[in-house]
Amino acid sequence: MRGPHNILRLIRTGATFERTGAMRVVLEALDAPPSLRIAARVLGWPFKWLGYKGDPSLSPAPRALTALGPAYIKFGQILSTRADLVGGGLADELRVLQDKLPPFSTAIAKQTVEAEFGRPLGEVFSDFSEPVAAASIAQVHKAHLLETGEAVAVKVLRPRIEQAFRRDIDAFYFAARMIEVLSPGSRRLRPLDVVTHFESVVMGELDLRLETASADEFAHNTKDDVGFHVPRARWDLSSRRVMTLEWADGIPMGDIDAIDKAGHDRAQMAEKVLATFLSHALRDGYFHADMHQGNLQIAANGDLVALDFGIMGRIDEYTRRVYAEILIGFIRKDYQRVAEVHFEAGYVPADRDVDEFARALRAVGEPIFGMDASRISMGRLLSYLFEVTDRFGMETRTELILLQRTMVVVEGVARSLDPHINIWSVARPTVERYLVDSVGPKAVIRDVARTLQVLSRFGPRLPQMAEDFLIQQSQKTEHGNAQKPWFGRVVALLAVGALGLVIGMLL
Repeated sequence: MRGPHNILRLIRTGATFERTGAMRVVLEALDAPPSLRIAARVLGWPFKWLGYKGDPSLSPAPRALTALGPAYIKFGQILSTRADLVGGGLADELRVLQDKLPPFSTAIAKQTVEAEFGRPLGEVFSDFSEPVAAASIAQVHKAHLLETGEAVAVKVLRPRIEQAFRRDIDAFYFAARMIEVLSPGSRRLRPLDVVTHFESVVMGELDLRLETASADEFAHNTKDDVGFHVPRARWDLSSRRVMTLEWADGIPMGDIDAIDKAGHDRAQMAEKVLATFLSHALRDGYFHADMHQGNLQIAANGDLVALDFGIMGRIDEYTRRVYAEILIGFIRKDYQRVAEVHFEAGYVPADRDVDEFARALRAVGEPIFGMDASRISMGRLLSYLFEVTDRFGMETRTELILLQRTMVVVEGVARSLDPHINIWSVARPTVERYLVDSVGPKAVIRDVARTLQVLSRFGPRLPQMAEDFLIQQSQKTEHGNAQKPWFGRVVALLAVGALGLVIGMLL
């Protein structure tokens, strides 16, 4: 219930932000109006002693969010994907958030598994380990199946986590409404939209069946990718509060010493990380949107192994084509074409000057291409690109913001493996291959075939559609509102439908 009882929770939140120094950082990053800054100080400064101290080794914002608990940690993680809302600087700072928390009792985890499966744990697993990883929403145990001895990872939600998150989300909504009341000018920051976005993401993560579905879809899309592996989901051992996946052994991507000792080629692995991400984003339109070192491993055979599928990104086919043409245009330094793509896609209002836009894009691209190869960043390019398009009236596209944020993370992983990697030389083959497959003659034929298949579905309905159309035209004629000759329209409708029906039968 969103009411005044949330004030106490907000006071503790404000006090923690004040005590850790995060209040000033956040308000400056959001360019908050004076009235909102005053209100924040009133809620925070007098009660500073009530705030949590947090971990002094962390920067202010992550320090405050970590001290406040799971919901705030997750909120910060999600905000780190929305640079369009919180600004690039704060988004970068929030990316370091690690939701490593003390694990809950293994006995409680076992009780949860038994309740979800409806049978004793011993009938499913021959053993069930202590927690091997604990995060804000769930923790992971290693187990072995009783029947086959196969090793699996069992992810179990924290007890009463749903109630805890709903309580904090309730307070977030109250705070967002208070912000809008106290400072109408702050509505440009869209506080209610921010909380709504957070709620939609978290409610999805609190149902592990959805994460299981994400893992399953991702595995299906990438099953033929050489050198890339997604652990197989076990639907028969997954439910709303429990998810079971094939166990994956490997070296954590952040353990550089272990990678070197195992004899893996770090430069080759860096290229694989980057090319794999781009391939998934462009080819499938479905990508892992949280590809930091903690969610990546290197298997003994050198395969790249992905873990944790709570945050996934999706972009439609048309947007993928536009994105690929923009990237290849920058790679080829064809700024005029990049500008034209933006106008053709409707990203930039048609009343703006395309040549002026192309000149602004050149100002973005040339300084980056003039850098040493080790400093060229696709993520930085996209960030600057969004700044320019914003000045030219382009509306924010959330899916591209998430793609850009993930690109920055992936580049960071690649550079941690190989500081001298040339991002563009690695990206170019993947982007060009996608463009050949999606924009070339074969793609045109494929698109026409798909269109005709859709039209073929209307074949059986064409007589009725034509009759309804004729009746409508007759009624208009009777009332003296006859339109332009409609006979040709009916013939065209029947012809297209018939052609679609024939093609559909042949395909």
